[in-house]
This record gives sequence, C-alpha cells and structure tokens, in this order.
Amino acid sequence: MKTTNRQRYEMLIGVRDFGLTNVAEFPEQTYGHQLFAEVAAAITAVELSATNQSSGINAAMVGTASKDTLREELLDALTMINRTARAMALDTPGLENKFRMPRTGGDQALLTAARVFATDAEPMRDAFVKHELRADFLDELRANIADFEKTLSQRKTATGAHVEATVSIDKSIEIGLKAARKLDAVVRNKFHDDAAKLAAWATASHIVRPSRTAPPEPPKKPEPPQQ
Repeated sequence: MKTTNRQRYEMLIGVRDFGLTNVAEFPEQTYGHQLFAEVAAAITAVELSATNQSSGINAAMVGTASKDTLREELLDALTMINRTARAMALDTPGLENKFRMPRTGGDQALLTAARVFATDAEPMRDAFVKHELRADFLDELRANIADFEKTLSQRKTATGAHVEATVSIDKSIEIGLKAARKLDAVVRNKFHDDAAKLAAWATASHIVRPSRTAPPEPPKKPEPPQQ
C-alpha cells in the first residue's frame, strides 16, 4: 500500500473507532450511524484489496524467479543447438544460418527462436544426437518452451491482480474519506459543547504525516590561513 493511502487508512481506523466508542450517540436511524458504517465498510474493502495486492506482489516475485531460471535453461538449450549446427555446417554449408540465436533479449523473441529451433531440428535429430546432444534434447526443449510460456502467463496474471488491487484500494480509500469529511460536520455539530469529545474527534480524524527532516548541512571548508 502506498504511504499516502496507508496514512489515510490509519485515519479511517481512528474515525471508525471513534464511532464505536460513541455508538450510543449515533443510533441506527441517524445519518451519523450511516456514515460510520460507510467508513467501516471502506476499511474492510481496503484490507481485502491490500491482501490481494500483497498476494499479487508475492506471486509476481515468484514468477520472476521462475522465469529467470527457465529463461537460462532455454538459452542454454538454444546455445547448444546453435553451436552444434555451426559444427555441422562444416559439412552442410548454410546450416549455420538456420539456427541463429535471437538478436534481441526479449522473452517473446526467445520463445519464437525456441519454437523455430524445435521445428527445424526435428528432421536432423539424429545428426544432433551424433554430436553428443542427448537423445531427448528436443523433448526437453519443447518442455522448456511450455514451462516458460506458462510462467510468463502466470506472471502477467499476478501483475494484473496487483494493479487491480491497487486501483481498488484507491477507490475504497476515497469512499472512506468522503464519508469521514461528511462526518466532520456531523460530529462537530453533535458535540459542539463537549470539548473533550471534539478533541478526541480531532485526534481520530487527523491524518498523521511523517515529519520531514532537513538534510544535514555540508561541512564548511576551512578558511585558508591569513598571510
């Protein structure tokens, strides 16, 4: 959760708790009761979205780690095929151009190259195996392609869930803030002659912001000695 939203969320909790402490002053049929309920509902929505946001972040991080591992395995497989093809090209000129490594480092470019390698190497499987590639090297390559595609898809889904949760948090916070602003007039009118209640409300509805400390001044350069 962003710092600004966390500060607002904490304020909404203070507002909700003030309402719970003074629940008898705002019976169910009153406007104040309705507004305190809106604040409580906004808090619940924020907490749910924050859980989803955290889950999305964690899933994206796991997906990134898995993607990096699978990417290295895929690159290693393509490198072996490329190296072997260049050796085979000594007897079959032109073959060195058939298995070129991708020119860009993008994931989709890597996937495209891997699919091409798998298709083009199939008719020459025995020749590659003759050069000491494993007999199942193409089966492993295809499995790596499938795993890499799946990981990219899962990572994209996790990132989307994180973004959606962030938007939901923003929306819920705004709903809660709107209700809190309305409550400010309601509470101040209700307790206009009760200084203690007004002080408690001021504390509950205040957004605490971190203090900004000024950066330390750079040390002064010593003045040269006078002649």
